[in-house]
Amino acid sequence: MADVLFPVYNNFFIGAYQACVNEAAEMTNLSGADAIERDCYMYRAYIALGSYQMVIDEITDESATSLQAIKLLATHASRAHEREDCVARVTELLADSALANNPWLQLSAALMHAADDNIVEAMKCCHTGLSLELMGLMCHLLIKIDRPELAAKHLAAMQAADDDATLTQLATAWVNLANGGGKIQDAFYVYQELGDKYQWTSKLHNGSAVCQMAMGRYDDAEKDLVEAINKDSKDPDTLRNLAVCALHLGKPTTRFVNQLKTLTPRPAAIEQLEALEKAFEVANESYAAAPAEVEA
Repeated sequence: MADVLFPVYNNFFIGAYQACVNEAAEMTNLSGADAIERDCYMYRAYIALGSYQMVIDEITDESATSLQAIKLLATHASRAHEREDCVARVTELLADSALANNPWLQLSAALMHAADDNIVEAMKCCHTGLSLELMGLMCHLLIKIDRPELAAKHLAAMQAADDDATLTQLATAWVNLANGGGKIQDAFYVYQELGDKYQWTSKLHNGSAVCQMAMGRYDDAEKDLVEAINKDSKDPDTLRNLAVCALHLGKPTTRFVNQLKTLTPRPAAIEQLEALEKAFEVANESYAAAPAEVEA
């Protein structure tokens, strides 16, 4: 990535989405590949801010293929009834040999598959990618399926490519957290360093809070999460982590769960919770309907 775009993509990676948009808006003198790269990050930041329709409206059929991929990503995230069509379309584009190595197509396809919990297909999209973000996503996916030792190998490739990159530092924190033990403290220091070096965002506060919870420091984690919720009151990660933290502190979780239920798109945590509640109700009804055993 061009150094001129550092303020744009770096703000995106640490979760400073409005700052990413603002920086992109000031770079009016870019053209060609740099302009497309700038716009891809800018529109992804808008997606993270929930401005899906604006992204869909502004990216036209005449836009570059990379931007078309971002439009599909916005559509997939905001229109449940079009999710299958979006995956089919990005798969069709990747089947074109002239487009197969487009990193934005690969990334968009991987993110869609990951959002649909289709981890194997998501990893296939990352596997041949050479961009730092695709390697970082591969680390994240491997950790998600509890393979931190494989994630560490991909992290080594990221470190060889750019050891100082913010995304490499974040991936280092993910792998360290997944490995547990003394590595959790190292992960915590990564988030502290990034927050102090750039700016504290909801994303960085959440990373710090998860490390604190993993070390059993729930009071400190709660302080981080309060800072995060003050920056973004509708962030699903913050609300979910607040619920977990409150549970361990013996505090009510209802408010956080109810707030999660109001969000659009619906967070996966709520779908999982409701599935568990339904399964419990079915089991409870079956137990109640079963004839009582007669004591001898």
